[in-house]
Amino acid sequence: MYVPLNISPPLNQLFLNKNLFLSFYRHETQDRLRVHITDAEKQRWEVPYSLLPREQPPASKQTIGRSRKSPIADLELAGSEHIFSYTVDPFSFAVKRKSNGQTLFNSSSDGSDTFGEMVFKDQYLEISTQLPKDASLYGLGENTQPHGIKLYPNEPYTLYTTDVSPINLNTDLYGSHPVYMDLRNVGGEPFAHAVLLLNSNGMDVFYTGSSLTYKIIGGVFDFYFFAGPTPLGVVDQYTSLIGRPAPMPYWSLGFHQCRWGYHNLSVVEDIVENYKKARIPLDVIWNDADHMDGHKDFTLNPINYPRPKLLAFLNKIHSIGMKYVVIIDPGISVNSSYAVYQRAIANDVFIKYEDEPYLAQVWPGAVNFPDFLNPKTVAWWGDEIRRFHELVPVDGLWIDMNEASNFCSGKCTIPKGQQCPSGTGPDWICCLDCKNITKTRWDDPPYKINASGLQVSIGTKTIATSAVHYNGVLEYDAHSLYGFSESIATHKALQGLEGKRPFILSRSTCVGSGKYAAHWTGDNQGTWEDLKYSITTVLNFGLFGVPMVGSDICGFDAGPTEELCNRWIEVGAFYPFSRDHANYYSPSKELYQWESVTKSAQNALGMRYKLLPYLYTLTYLAHISGAPIARPLFFSFPAYNECYGLSTQFLLGNSLMVSPVLEQGKTKVKALFPPGSWYSVFDMIQTIVSKGQYVTLDAPLHVVNVHLYQNTILPMQQGGMISKEARTTPFTLIVTFPAGAREGQAKGNLYLDNDEVPEMKLGNGYSTYVELYATLNQGSVKVWSEVQEGKFALDKGWIIEKVTVLGLGGSGDSSALEINGSPVAPGASNIELSSLEQKHQDLEDGQDKKKSLMVEVTGLDLPVGKNFVMSWKMGM
Repeated sequence: MYVPLNISPPLNQLFLNKNLFLSFYRHETQDRLRVHITDAEKQRWEVPYSLLPREQPPASKQTIGRSRKSPIADLELAGSEHIFSYTVDPFSFAVKRKSNGQTLFNSSSDGSDTFGEMVFKDQYLEISTQLPKDASLYGLGENTQPHGIKLYPNEPYTLYTTDVSPINLNTDLYGSHPVYMDLRNVGGEPFAHAVLLLNSNGMDVFYTGSSLTYKIIGGVFDFYFFAGPTPLGVVDQYTSLIGRPAPMPYWSLGFHQCRWGYHNLSVVEDIVENYKKARIPLDVIWNDADHMDGHKDFTLNPINYPRPKLLAFLNKIHSIGMKYVVIIDPGISVNSSYAVYQRAIANDVFIKYEDEPYLAQVWPGAVNFPDFLNPKTVAWWGDEIRRFHELVPVDGLWIDMNEASNFCSGKCTIPKGQQCPSGTGPDWICCLDCKNITKTRWDDPPYKINASGLQVSIGTKTIATSAVHYNGVLEYDAHSLYGFSESIATHKALQGLEGKRPFILSRSTCVGSGKYAAHWTGDNQGTWEDLKYSITTVLNFGLFGVPMVGSDICGFDAGPTEELCNRWIEVGAFYPFSRDHANYYSPSKELYQWESVTKSAQNALGMRYKLLPYLYTLTYLAHISGAPIARPLFFSFPAYNECYGLSTQFLLGNSLMVSPVLEQGKTKVKALFPPGSWYSVFDMIQTIVSKGQYVTLDAPLHVVNVHLYQNTILPMQQGGMISKEARTTPFTLIVTFPAGAREGQAKGNLYLDNDEVPEMKLGNGYSTYVELYATLNQGSVKVWSEVQEGKFALDKGWIIEKVTVLGLGGSGDSSALEINGSPVAPGASNIELSSLEQKHQDLEDGQDKKKSLMVEVTGLDLPVGKNFVMSWKMGM
């Protein structure tokens, strides 16, 4: 049960008036504690329960505690994994880990000079927590963190969705995610937990290294504590509250090409043909506004993208499995002859200012913004998407500019007697007649968050914060929910079209967005710094529950050098979402534009397409458990302090490590290898046995280093130019043991389904799940599978053609091969058993080099959808 607490505070400068504060806590699950503090007498804004479903607070306001004259009272209440305690005068609370008594959060200042007591005013809330100096913190985004994924003391963390390019460091960007993970190493034992402050109002978060302080301009304190204690456990618990990441179609894991500036359909057709000629994989071609008639949503340019020719093109690419995605911005052009606008006005769907649709300017000129908190708007939006899909059968939608972005500020009108925009200058220069709005406390709040890194007005270049949504909700409160609410409406619309699995890419995100949409990191630049920063942002979004994320490969703005584009595709090929995108004003950056980049793309994307079954299995695991696709190394090695701040390498899943070149002119890379055996996936005889150390790797221009960790079974296929084609090829299983081991265990998994089915789950007749196992015991090797719901895979005819086992000890004389209990005589079938000695990199640390073997079993014809057992003996 919830425990409600009515606390009457002393009357001092901390409080605006004599209102009571209602505080309650609840152990909502074994691993999740909620602490909610609000005004007991007056309803305050909270993230709508309709947008982010969760348990509502109890209506009753029972009083426990004390009157002001009673002595200070302390109360401690224990739950499953947390202990919650509070003190009444002055009010503070603490949360401890039950298993070891470790303090996870403590808002008491204890006379500290670093922060004061809790403040709860109408438009200003402040609360702090003490932190141990050895805690490593991650999260609090979206921003570009120049020091890497680990939060850096005394740098600003402002959360307020803003159309600001990620080239601006330590600045509030497109998303708002007020959650952080805290990882501590206690005597060699790692403990992770997370803290979410569920609040959509603008806020500054100050991290000093020994404390963390929230300064918020509205709402309530609605804290959730997630006990972990592993990083994966934390994300599992977090996404169980905010929503599991959305299922993704298989094709979305292929390579995507986009540019603002594909002026006509012929250009797009040439792009597709040039990728084919260059033998670079390509699954999805995109349009960024060029297809629109005058930048108006849900339209086609009749001259440059005539519908009959576009439909013929789409029929052609759809026939081979390619897909087509286009952009939609939320701003609806104010145009009396525009049918979309006419229907919007008829349905009264726009955000209002002084009882009229709020006027702004974006690409088409004057626009109004749909109010996605209004159920009528959601229905209207769905109908417009349906109409557009009948016009053009797109395969996904890209929702951009949804912070919401506005080229103007304040209260605006359309200028009389002049065209806006004029068509002669940049479209993003405000050409409306506008006046600043400062007359309300919502437009000019008493506390100025560090908006855009400059403490600008929170209504700058967005919707005026005194504008009104459905049911009187203020933009002041709901601002950072705009992209989220649009994602929900878009997801509902797409799912209702043909019953297929939606694909949505959204620029603006907040808590819960990953349930509906993927994300890219926005308008970056073609610089080495931006390449490096992209890894940190991608990893952060895995923590935020948005695992399908990537950065514009080769940079959106400015022209990258040829060398940089080589290195960027070597990183971008391993982003969960892999897309090349460029600005209208940038030079062409398609991967075939340079001969050298073509070679790097063939190499890196060639490996990605072999890894598609592994990546798709990771999207399934993300959907059922929140597990990030791309992860910091500490997710798999939480006890290894050396990797806590590492932001230049990353893992895909538990055990596939990418160690790219991120600096100009470098042909080697210094990479951290946590303790254990690592095998190059590009050349599997190459082995590194690490005690936990940095290793210098060769990395000539066309090479990216990707290594597979021991105790893993990795499913791969043979690749192809399109994911549909690659998906039909035979499987190979890569099994890794510790190098030279005589005993060991390895495991892996494989998820397969009909990726058009909306739900990504077992039990619907359209999916198969395979657990893979291997053991090594005194020279005897055994590999086997346990299949759940194998019919789908059997009907598809998928087979395992080869099994490769790495790190085996013993001699190369393998013998006594058995498959499914039957001996396989040498030469009696196409099945062959062969071995090759592996090469161990000289680490120059004096350690003995272990001898190990790679053993391959080829010529197999094992159905993926049926259990198999394979074994043989190694020579001793």
